[in-house]
Amino acid sequence: MKVLLLVPVYNEEGAIESVINGVRRAFPGIDILVIDDGSTDASPHLLRQRSDLVTLRHAVNFGYGRALIAGFEYAIRRGYDITITMDCDGQHSPTDLRRFMAAACRADIVSGSRYLGAARGDVAPIDRQRLNREFTRRIREVAGLRITDAWCGFKLYHLRVLRAFELTEDGYGMPLQIWIQAAYHRFCVREVAIARVYDNPNRTFGGGLDNVEQRRSYYLRVLENEVERWLPEKLSLFRVAS
Repeated sequence: MKVLLLVPVYNEEGAIESVINGVRRAFPGIDILVIDDGSTDASPHLLRQRSDLVTLRHAVNFGYGRALIAGFEYAIRRGYDITITMDCDGQHSPTDLRRFMAAACRADIVSGSRYLGAARGDVAPIDRQRLNREFTRRIREVAGLRITDAWCGFKLYHLRVLRAFELTEDGYGMPLQIWIQAAYHRFCVREVAIARVYDNPNRTFGGGLDNVEQRRSYYLRVLENEVERWLPEKLSLFRVAS
């Protein structure tokens, strides 16, 4: 079975080494693809020093969604049976990779959750808690997915799932496309509990999204467009809930 770890990176010079080294200790044989989404710090230099991964570099910062889409396209071209996405800011523990793999036989998508079962770890910033609760509820209501964490970037996908997706959103709203399309294709989704880690709660989103209401409006727009495209029979329910 061919397994790929996909790591999107944007200005993560302080975390890259520890994250990749942690992955190598936890899962020595896994292939690693890093999408450097136009980093302007030392990240490109650090990545060039490593021979144990493949790096694809965007000349400019296109966005989190575009980085993942580029990685998914690579996984499809290379025929990887399983692709796991993990953030490079230290929020995800490489030791959990084996737990995701253990759950892969029981689901089409395995998604990390920082809110499944007993809470553990750091307290999330208030604005992120609020938006996560709201959009988790909306996805449960409209898509019928029994998830508890709408925004966790630690996920596992089978190849057939990536081939079915039609992802177009460049920014942080792209995961909303994943949920709605997963519901449309009736993929089985299971969650794996992971710890909440917020070593740097002041990290920024950029692009005006640090304003919580602008971020919420952007997410609502992406979600509504996706519901209209894939689950039009649920559009009135979405608008009532809004």
